[in-house]
Amino acid sequence: MTSQKDTTASITGKRPNILFIYLDDHAAPAISAYKSFLSGVVDTPNLDRLANEGMRFDNAFCTNSICTPSRANVLTGKYSNKNGEKTLNDVFDGTQPTFPKMLQEAGYYTGIIGKWHLKTQPAGFDYYNVLPDQGLYFDPVMSETKMPWWRDQDDERTGLKKA
Repeated sequence: MTSQKDTTASITGKRPNILFIYLDDHAAPAISAYKSFLSGVVDTPNLDRLANEGMRFDNAFCTNSICTPSRANVLTGKYSNKNGEKTLNDVFDGTQPTFPKMLQEAGYYTGIIGKWHLKTQPAGFDYYNVLPDQGLYFDPVMSETKMPWWRDQDDERTGLKKA
């Protein structure tokens, strides 16, 4: 799929910035840029602007509906039976190739902020600030680059214990 931005980037020789927004349990009809049956009810002007100025996925499919394996599918481009992440309890093998690692190899600065849920320290990201486990939704315990990984520390607020 080629967008206007792809053509402009090839003419100017500049690489595009990439902002990949991955939402948990958020269907396309809940974003007004998709002009769905919820149009007129749901208004998401900032996401609409990103969709109009960048690239929007109009024909994407979820290969595993469970959130943790689905994240691993997106990161690796492989089905769950190939990347090893089949359930909520599996531990992601961060040594396998992922698109963030490939972006790093191409000279991009990569980062992830938000829900991680893969039970291993994020690999392939120059910066991360993630909710590593299910955790709390109000004032959650986040694990950030250069801080001890959450499994290496006790947290009194959540009751998480060292692994």
